[in-house]
Amino acid sequence: MISMKFGLRAIWSGVACCAFLLVGAPVGAQPQQHDHSAEQPASEQPKPAASNRGEQYRIRVQRAAGALQIDGILSDDAWRTATVIDSFTQQEPMNGQPATERTEVRMLYDAGNLYIGVHAFDSDPDHLRATEMRRDSSRIMDEDNFQVILDTFSDSRSGYMFVTNPLGAKLEQQIFEEGGGNVRGSASNINKDWNGVWEAVSRRTSDGWVTEIAIPMVTLRSPDVPVQTWGLNFSRNIRRKNEIVYWSPIPKPYNLMQVSLAGSLTGMTDLNRGLDLRLKPYVTAGAKYDRVGSTSNTDGLKDVGLDVKYGLGHGLALDLTVNTDFAQAEVDEQQVNLTRFALFFPEKRDFFLENSGQFTVGTQGLERQMDLFFSRRIGLSDTGQPIGIRGGARLTGKVEGNNLAVMDLQTEEFGGRPADNFLVARYSKDINRRSKLGGLFINKESMNSARFNRVVAADALFAPNRAFSLHTIAAKSMTPGVDTDNNAYHARALYLDTRWQTYAEFSQIEPNFNDEVGYVPRTGIRQSKIHLERNPRPGGRIRVMEPMINVIYITDMHNRLLTRRNHQMLGTRFQNGAYLNIWWNHWFDQIDAPFKVQTVTIPRGTYRYNEVNLTFNSNPARRVYEQFTFSPQTYYGGNRTDVSATLGLRLNNRASGEYSIQRNDVDGPWGAFIVNLSILRVDMAISPRQTVRSLSQYNSLTNQLSLSFRYNFIYKPGSDIYVTYDELQTDTLGRPIGRNRQFAVKTTYLLSR
Repeated sequence: MISMKFGLRAIWSGVACCAFLLVGAPVGAQPQQHDHSAEQPASEQPKPAASNRGEQYRIRVQRAAGALQIDGILSDDAWRTATVIDSFTQQEPMNGQPATERTEVRMLYDAGNLYIGVHAFDSDPDHLRATEMRRDSSRIMDEDNFQVILDTFSDSRSGYMFVTNPLGAKLEQQIFEEGGGNVRGSASNINKDWNGVWEAVSRRTSDGWVTEIAIPMVTLRSPDVPVQTWGLNFSRNIRRKNEIVYWSPIPKPYNLMQVSLAGSLTGMTDLNRGLDLRLKPYVTAGAKYDRVGSTSNTDGLKDVGLDVKYGLGHGLALDLTVNTDFAQAEVDEQQVNLTRFALFFPEKRDFFLENSGQFTVGTQGLERQMDLFFSRRIGLSDTGQPIGIRGGARLTGKVEGNNLAVMDLQTEEFGGRPADNFLVARYSKDINRRSKLGGLFINKESMNSARFNRVVAADALFAPNRAFSLHTIAAKSMTPGVDTDNNAYHARALYLDTRWQTYAEFSQIEPNFNDEVGYVPRTGIRQSKIHLERNPRPGGRIRVMEPMINVIYITDMHNRLLTRRNHQMLGTRFQNGAYLNIWWNHWFDQIDAPFKVQTVTIPRGTYRYNEVNLTFNSNPARRVYEQFTFSPQTYYGGNRTDVSATLGLRLNNRASGEYSIQRNDVDGPWGAFIVNLSILRVDMAISPRQTVRSLSQYNSLTNQLSLSFRYNFIYKPGSDIYVTYDELQTDTLGRPIGRNRQFAVKTTYLLSR
């Protein structure tokens, strides 16, 4: 048994001392000053009053005489007459102070596009941090970048976010409910995988860098009104100083997704969306090889299909899909499951990504209890095998504060099981600035069978001010032969300001609650959770510290204790972006039925064990970066040691690689095993429109080796060529017992009218 009898104060002191040993002076560090504004309550922060923010941070965009050339030069005459935005305010490191580097933003529009021109001045342009050229890479956020968010409905809740960097890399996201996730355990309402059609061209200059952005109006949904008024904000990351600045100031701990704190853009008239019709046919060709033992077979791959998007007015979009294909989807990264519950894998298939946040109802967070709709239940078997989707339709959008999302899909027969029809319908109504009421209906019905599964739910968000919110869910499942104990409830109260991040939750999921189109890993429980966290900023090399306590208490329906976890943590974020984190968990777990973990079976019984975790992440903007985790623990009457390490290299602005290894060493009276999971990612960017990614994974316990190769060429916005190769090989004693290979080429072409 590992002794863990130390408190947060001792941990805090030890980590603070280690901080100066593990982290050197930050690059481009500023003179040591204490950020007094960060210690003030939100009500005391110096910022414009909400009623005045829209006036102080407002731009009336001018109409361009014609289409602009997007070349990253800002040479068009029209830019000279555009209004200039050049007042930016720091959030990090000195909250409320003027930006240390000048940024000039110009905006224009015509009937079909919104244009943004940016000149990001830099007093030391040779030290711009820009190595990422691939589209949709999260690494863009760790380097110099420029971000814009557009709240096209001015609802202070949702928006479209676009990010680019000095190399012209692009990342776009859809934001719902201001992104959520500002506090640990809150829902994440960010669709990072949305692929909007837009252009960005950047160039480095002798005094910084320049970017030109063109966003087609058909990429955005907006109200059908004579004069458009949108929420608008800009952010710039000056990475060598780890400085974040905003046009319309955003107080800590929020970010650009807080569209209720955005400025505004107005003046756009006579926009032309054309027919608002986009046709996207695809053609797929390739081959598939499967071998099990001495038996093998090879099949050809050939398919055609069509995706259609049609705008029903400015606020609604209808999507149709025929013979849906996911040959270009990236493979899942392996995870080692050392629990008795199913793991969560994110959605990666294009059709399910756009507007996915509008279907979300659940208790998302660090511990997922209940996602009522989980799109991976459609078109994938329990083992991850693809099930053909014959076709479907989706209607999503917003009309006068009413949010509507409806999707219907038809799958094919698979493995002797009948075809299924899936209907998901979600409605919510915005109330005041931040509250809402909503409902969800899910119906899974087997064809030519009496089998069905349905879920109905109601949810509400009450948010009288920025600091406090109350979120509730009530759901009921319906399955033939099940009439009792089939309900689920959830409530969460959250308080968030510049000093405190706190919340309390209660959930009850009855034993017969059955959501076959959702993710509900555990039923028959009552769970209570409380989270207390304060974020002091001591100054010097330490930017912020994150001491917290989180307690989870789970019982059965008769209030018998099943699981209790006492979590104490201290995170320390340094001025240069490095992060040191240490936490301790004390567990109680009542096991009523034996369960299998990898190659061993944990017997029933009452268990108490401890877990300590030490993690260090180096500055993520460095060309060579590292991450290391060491976690010794007791484990169901035995011992377990987890070690993981990542080494990343950005060779130049075109090539990068990352190698990760995870080792789980488990030993107990019921048996022992060791798992080594290795993952190698290699990325090549020929240009912002041509990228190559390879993913290699090896699991020592299962002797599985998987290889994945994906080439993507965006030969025009919205039109792609994909070349993919995937292989999975399983060995026993060095002899292959199974091998699967697939090679596919997929071409899509966007027709927009």
